[in-house]
Amino acid sequence: MHPILAAPLLKTLRGQLIVSVQADEGSPLREVSIIVALSRAALAGGASGLRLRGGEDIRGVRARLEAEGRNVPIIGLTKNSHPNTEVYITATPDEVREVAQAGADVVAFDGTDLPRPFTVAELVRATHAAGAMAMADISTLEEAQAAYTAGADIVGTTMSGYTPHSPKQAGPDFALMDALRAEGLPFIAEGRLNTPELAAEALRRGAHAAVVGSAITRPDHVTRWFAEAVRGA
Repeated sequence: MHPILAAPLLKTLRGQLIVSVQADEGSPLREVSIIVALSRAALAGGASGLRLRGGEDIRGVRARLEAEGRNVPIIGLTKNSHPNTEVYITATPDEVREVAQAGADVVAFDGTDLPRPFTVAELVRATHAAGAMAMADISTLEEAQAAYTAGADIVGTTMSGYTPHSPKQAGPDFALMDALRAEGLPFIAEGRLNTPELAAEALRRGAHAAVVGSAITRPDHVTRWFAEAVRGA
């Protein structure tokens, strides 16, 4: 086992499903009470961790779980636009602190080499100073290597397909997963794992854990998949 994976929290997530429970602005699901309910439903279905957006959602879910006597790992992040950069996932130390103080065990942030207001190393330091683990969302092998050099605790394949220099494809980036495994770099698989078979394949490709979001917690997105297929027929 890679030394990084000896951390107790990461050990509890080994081989497990993490469910991303997020709702876009304007979605009917964009209410804390609904995010809490979806999170509880995901856990009831067998999820071992959650990935949540924004301090309000994190606090709401954490409070409900604590009231139920449950300590569930939460990966937290923010999504905000900033001037002169395309980086929008937890782009600043202030956002790192917001997420950590709300109750996230792990802070996820953009770990790509896009032009950015703060370096990956600065975000890692802010995360550790806030008492959380640092997860860099990357899109290439080189970005993963750089993130670990900067002190990240784990990387996720989240950003593959969302940077100009990563492949645009309908399915998961298994080539990236294979490359990470070949280099001995631990990773959490995320991105277009929209069937149980794809999530399982990510684990077979060496992922420490798999994050699934839209296919489980965004019925508006899933409905759109079906509606477009039906119209196309």
